[in-house]
Amino acid sequence: MSGAQGSPRVSAASLEGFVAGLFTHAGVGEEDAVFWARSLVGANLRGVDSHGVLRVPRYLELLRSGEIKARPTMRLLREDGAIALLDADRAPGPIGMARAMEVAISRARAVHVGWCVARDITHAGAVGQYVLQAAEAGMVGMVMTASLPLMAYHGSRGSVVSTNPLAIGIPAANRPPLVLDMATATVALGKIQNARNAGRPIPEGWGLDAAGQPTTDAAAVATLTPMAGAKGSGLSLMIECLASLAAGNPVLAPALAGAKGTRMNGTAIALDIAAFGEPGAFEAEVAALAEAVASQPPAPGTDRLLLPGERGDAVRVERLERGIPLPAGTWKGLAEAAAAAGLPMLEGL
Repeated sequence: MSGAQGSPRVSAASLEGFVAGLFTHAGVGEEDAVFWARSLVGANLRGVDSHGVLRVPRYLELLRSGEIKARPTMRLLREDGAIALLDADRAPGPIGMARAMEVAISRARAVHVGWCVARDITHAGAVGQYVLQAAEAGMVGMVMTASLPLMAYHGSRGSVVSTNPLAIGIPAANRPPLVLDMATATVALGKIQNARNAGRPIPEGWGLDAAGQPTTDAAAVATLTPMAGAKGSGLSLMIECLASLAAGNPVLAPALAGAKGTRMNGTAIALDIAAFGEPGAFEAEVAALAEAVASQPPAPGTDRLLLPGERGDAVRVERLERGIPLPAGTWKGLAEAAAAAGLPMLEGL
């Protein structure tokens, strides 16, 4: 029943059902609970454990406090040409951002590009899933989300900006889409949490302690570091402009001035690439480019060149077959959540 280093392994289907049961018990509608659970387990399947089910106990806390609404009333506030503004009403993040991408795709079908800003979402999980929505519709997808200060601005002592992620999905002919999904931090906060749960040290450069000094102790991390220094913090700041300020719902400036509470916003973009030329021509060129890059000689010590999204594709195949490994801290958190809800705990494979 165990994976690497004694981690219990569970099937994706059982984990989805278990997590959906926890969300339903917390008041989330059944359809939304299943979708949310599938989103989280989908991250685990692709090896993005930092955005998977380890976050469930925290989401349950936020549901209890009302920071996440179990039954939100989302409203499309504006729809004009390519542009749309969605009020997500503090919906579970995947529910709000999937809806935003649906709206963007709908706008793109009408005018070849759709740009939907979603205000008052909550934590959206692994944002690559939303650009896959666009790719599956035959479109290029882009997603950005903005949240509270978690990361140092280049040169700052503490948190000034957030780890605001960016994802881009590119459809290709006869192969999976290319998917870039990256945080603007050196690593996502969830990777620090994963290391903390597993009792592992982290590499130097991932985070700073309360005094602004580098630390390898995951439990001592007070703020994350920006990817590539000024480039990462600058990109994060621009995402705040494009997601939060465009939504009329600023996050960073009020937080830095001492405002309490949580705010998050997101932007979903869909581009009808067929508008530029013959249908299928772009996808064929993407596939040819992927093949050209992947066929180049690897450096010593590297087995082969991996294209964006390929690592996750391979992990998904392996975990569908062998199960998803859950670190001890994640297993403990889920067990405690199950006990509090009076629900049976998962069984390992």
